[in-house]
Amino acid sequence: MVQDAKFEDTEERPLRLTVQDTEDLAIVSALLQDAVLPMKETSWQPILNRFGMLVNRFRWEDKSHAEHDKRPYQRVQTMLVIDDVKNVSSMGIDHSNKEQIISILAVDFKADKVIFTLAGDGALALDVECLSITVKDVTKPYAAISKSAPKHKLD
Repeated sequence: MVQDAKFEDTEERPLRLTVQDTEDLAIVSALLQDAVLPMKETSWQPILNRFGMLVNRFRWEDKSHAEHDKRPYQRVQTMLVIDDVKNVSSMGIDHSNKEQIISILAVDFKADKVIFTLAGDGALALDVECLSITVKDVTKPYAAISKSAPKHKLD
């Protein structure tokens, strides 16, 4: 007897997404919530009109599976490349401290700017010609060091 395939039967593949509109960006924003990175893992290449960052992303898409299987939550290193960037500005970031850890709360697009809202009232704004973002997992998932899922107060 032939049975339907189940999600659990498939081999997980790394996340690879391209953002070209605000609907795509909303999905990527949700996936990047609580991603952390040191400032040294950001790169602005004005000659190429490109900004990149290597983040340690909480695997929200795996959270319920981890809970069901009673295994640790996972993170994965993910590369973000934003093309067609004309300028980069920031608020609440100490650029002299390359070890400073920043945490992404949300990513939005307003008035031709890709805006990364950061924990601690920080922000990173990229002036762009258009939405052109690539998101790609570049390592295998690993157990989250904190052993817990990020929590947010909603009040």
